[in-house]
Amino acid sequence: MKNVYLACIALTLITLFTNVINAQEATDEEESKLSLTEGSVDNQFEFIIQRSNNYQEYKVVKKNWLYTLKKNTLDSMARVEKELAESINLSKTQNSEIESLKGKLQESQNHVSTLTNERDSISFFGALIDKSAYKATMWGIVGLLAVVLLFFIYKFKNSNVVTQNAKKALADLEREYEEHRKKALEREQKVRRQLQDEINKQKIAKAK
Repeated sequence: MKNVYLACIALTLITLFTNVINAQEATDEEESKLSLTEGSVDNQFEFIIQRSNNYQEYKVVKKNWLYTLKKNTLDSMARVEKELAESINLSKTQNSEIESLKGKLQESQNHVSTLTNERDSISFFGALIDKSAYKATMWGIVGLLAVVLLFFIYKFKNSNVVTQNAKKALADLEREYEEHRKKALEREQKVRRQLQDEINKQKIAKAK
């Protein structure tokens, strides 16, 4: 019984030791994926948080890291704003084209409707053509305009989706940047106060 008990204890210790090693390896692998020059803004913030030095309950962050993070965040915001502006301009252009096509389609439909009450032969660019052939041609043009109109309506709707997604991404990025900026500023202020307190303590100690 004693040997069985010792064997159980040894097995438990081995299992715990293996789990600790695996957890440490997973943590190291996750940290190795973080970068200050690649990945999302959130990953860059996580890089700074994990790689910064600890001072009591505070984090001491390198200034050049903060400057790099600020530049990357502003670049990301500028890129999203540019994509948003391009999407808005594209939506305006497509909307104008859709309105123009609607006008042409309506004109063609009105013209075709007028032809139903006219004579069998119609003068078209100085030549007489059969009324049925003329109607078929006009309705073909109407059908073509309708297809083009549907295509631009489809593109316009897709452009609106892209615009909304870009607006949401920009808002999320601005909110995330503002939150992290405030946190980083608070940490920096706390560290400065703590360091100043330590300096004052050292001065007082030397004075005594």
